[in-house]
Amino acid sequence: MGNPLRERMVNGLQPGDTFCFSRRFSQEETEAFGDLTRDYNPVHYDSRWTRSKGFNDLICHGLLVGGMICEFGGQVGWLATGMNFRFLRPVYFGETIQCKITLTRLAANGRAEARAEFTNPAGRQVALAEMTGRLPLENDKALLHQMVQEGDSFNKLTDRSEYRINENPCN
Repeated sequence: MGNPLRERMVNGLQPGDTFCFSRRFSQEETEAFGDLTRDYNPVHYDSRWTRSKGFNDLICHGLLVGGMICEFGGQVGWLATGMNFRFLRPVYFGETIQCKITLTRLAANGRAEARAEFTNPAGRQVALAEMTGRLPLENDKALLHQMVQEGDSFNKLTDRSEYRINENPCN
């Protein structure tokens, strides 16, 4: 079985389509993200600092959590042109965050807009994002279909069955 998000892209997306998936965030991932971005804010590394800021424990980098939109984008071939994030609550190490992406606009030229909602295990929103970008056109979809038929060898998420598409709610 191939990746359901890629298959959905090949078969066609529509405004209103929703895509849900989740990810558990670890301290090691946050430390690696800090190394990649050079973001060594003590709120991610020192408990004394986090307590002084009113948090219960060390927190994940917001953009690491927000980066869940890249999983969606990478699977459907979304070329981002804009992103706007609002971080509402902290995400603590070990929490599993659900990301729900809804396509809000899709033009014939491939220009698209989407909204992402990030929810913690308690069902509370931790972040929101508005995204703009370009989706593959027909010739691109044909090439993507060919890559999927060939086994999509570079895609490490080929057999992801936990993606939920157009389920309401995304649970």
